[in-house]
This record gives sequence, structure tokens and C-alpha cells, in this order.
Amino acid sequence: MKKIYLDNAAATPIDPRVVRAMAEAAAYFGNPSSFNDAGRTARGELEKARHIIAGFLGARPDEIVFTDSGSEANNLAILGTMTRFGSGRIVTTPIEHPSVLGPLRKLPKLKIGYLKVDSSGRIDVSGLEKTLTPGCRMISVMYANNEIGTIEPIRKIGRMIGQYRNKKSSDRPLFHVDACQAAGYLDMNVQRLGADLLTFNGSKIYGPHGIGALYIRRGTPIQPLIIGGGQEHGLRAGTENLQAIIGFAKAVTLIGKNDTKTIALIRDYAIAQLQKKLPGIILNGPIGDERLANNINICIPGLESEAILLELDKYGISAGSGSACTAHSVEPSHVLKAIGVPAKYINGALRFSLGRDTTKADMDRLVGALERVFKDLRRRYQNKTTKAS
Repeated sequence: MKKIYLDNAAATPIDPRVVRAMAEAAAYFGNPSSFNDAGRTARGELEKARHIIAGFLGARPDEIVFTDSGSEANNLAILGTMTRFGSGRIVTTPIEHPSVLGPLRKLPKLKIGYLKVDSSGRIDVSGLEKTLTPGCRMISVMYANNEIGTIEPIRKIGRMIGQYRNKKSSDRPLFHVDACQAAGYLDMNVQRLGADLLTFNGSKIYGPHGIGALYIRRGTPIQPLIIGGGQEHGLRAGTENLQAIIGFAKAVTLIGKNDTKTIALIRDYAIAQLQKKLPGIILNGPIGDERLANNINICIPGLESEAILLELDKYGISAGSGSACTAHSVEPSHVLKAIGVPAKYINGALRFSLGRDTTKADMDRLVGALERVFKDLRRRYQNKTTKAS
């Protein structure tokens, strides 16, 4: 039985071409900071990779800092800049990734404002205009939501911030974009987006795990969180993970524009089949172009996602229920709560995130498996209720 992997939002498989590039990179064993032949060779390869990442983002190589993950990059973006300011206001949304919301709670002197989101997870851009005041130090908005796939109007937000700064002759507020989910599908050019800081990582684009990058526009005030060496322009101490960085750069070169259109068509087909064959399900997030190409998020009334996922495993189908970073938490999804999903439905949330190899036949198998799983689980629940009474 073919395994069907539908948890690409948590982590994508590593592309074989990336694996080969990383295997070849094992030959560059020197420390990139060493002043010897092996070190200079390693430094050369490191900078080649940095140029590739910078080119992908429309940035300068010296504006790229490699980190251990997307979460670390978000922490550096938030804590590294906000600790420089000391006080003021930062504005974000209630549906950000925990690696953005968590660091904000570590800054007691900063006031936090939350932009309203509608039932699809789209922010109220008119509300953003009201937050643009002299005391606002940063605005942080996720490009595409990792749970419900909502694509935020990042270009529009960037323009609004830029216009405000020009009007006030100021370089504040800074604009941070968590683009980890967007990297494989959306425009990542930081000039067009108007971003001052932008985060993405390798494990969402068929690259290695344990590697991320933070774009930091020249002149942005920021200080390191990891101290002990001068690596990464003095902003991230520690010998660089050269194999992972080379694999990360290789993965960036393999991102295909046609993948987005193909995957979006399969996504829409799957949503239509799910709604047709499984009446009563709730689709979370927007539809069409406002939704990330590979994202499907639904709620199943009366059933729990954990039980469904375990049953799907028996059919060779791997899926998720939300953010992998909080998969073992007993707390309901903060994203679904924020968009107004009733509490009785949240525990039955399922996320299917498609990938390059996903086919319509895979989606047909998924729908068929879910039909059987729902019927079986509801029968079991009914039997338990009958015995208990």
C-alpha cells in the first residue's frame, strides 16, 4: 500500500538532490572562521550559499543570517530588535506561530496590540492604520498561516508602513514577516513585500531540518541572542552548519513556480470531494487564491482529531491537526479560537497539507478512508455511550 504523506506544513521530505548536495558538502570539513586552506574553502562554500539565499529574497548577502530553525529566526527578529528599544508598542495578530507569540510575552516593558482577524483569518487592514503611531516599534504579521492557510496582504501592509514612515521621516515601525509556510509558494522578494525582517527555513521547502534564515535589512537595530563568537555578522555565535546551509540553498534553487498551480488544483478538487462525501464538515480558512496552495483544514463535529489521525495511519495516510510545534499540547488551537470556530468543533480539527507528489488519486483515497473512519468511530462512540447508560 502506497504511503500518502499529507503533513508537509509540518515538514517536507528532503529532496534527493538536496541529499546529494549535502553529501558532497561533507568534503568541506573546515571551520569557515579558520584562516587556513580548509577553512577558506568552507568559507567560500558558505558564502556561495548565502548569495543563493539572498538572490531568492532579492536581498544583499550581508543581510542574511543563518539560524538553527525558523523558530530561532523568529526569536532573533522579535527579541533581538525589541530589546534594543526597551519600551514601546509592538503589533501582531492572534494567529501567529508560537515562535512569535511566545517571545512577545518575554518583553514585559513592551505593550502588545493584536490586529483583528475575520472568520477566514484575514487581518483588518483598516485597523492596522490606527496602530501606526510614534510609539509603535514593530509590526509582525505571518505571510501564510501554518494551520488554516490564510495568505495575508503583506505587500499592502508593507506599503502602508512605508508610507507612514516616509510621512513621519522615521524608520519605525519595523516590519517583520514570518514566511516559513510561504517560501515554496509565494513571492518572497523582500523589496516588493516591504519587509525589514523576514524568516524562513529549510524543512518547509524540501530542504534539511534544523536550518533557517533571517533577512535583516541593512541598518535595522538588532542584537544577538546567542553570544560567544563573531559568526553571522556577529548576530549568531557558533560554527555554521555548513552541510545544512548548502542543502538549504540547494532546496531554494529547486522551488518551482508550476508546483503552486498544480497543487492548488488538487487542493480545490479535494475540498470539493470532502464537502460532497462528508456532509457536516467545516472548512476553516478562506477559499481560492487567498488560501495557501497546499492547505486544507477542516473540523469534524463529534469526533476528536487524535483518534482520526491514528485511524488514518492504518490506511497509510499521514496528516496533522494543526501546528506541529503544539501537537502534543492539550490546549485547543489558538488559531481556530481566534477565527471564531465553536469550541465543540475545535477538538475535531484536521490539517491536510499537500506536497509535490500529491495526486488526485491520493485525495480520492483520503476521502474514502475518512468516510470509513468516521463511520467506524461514530459507531464506537455510540456503543460506548449505550454501555455507559
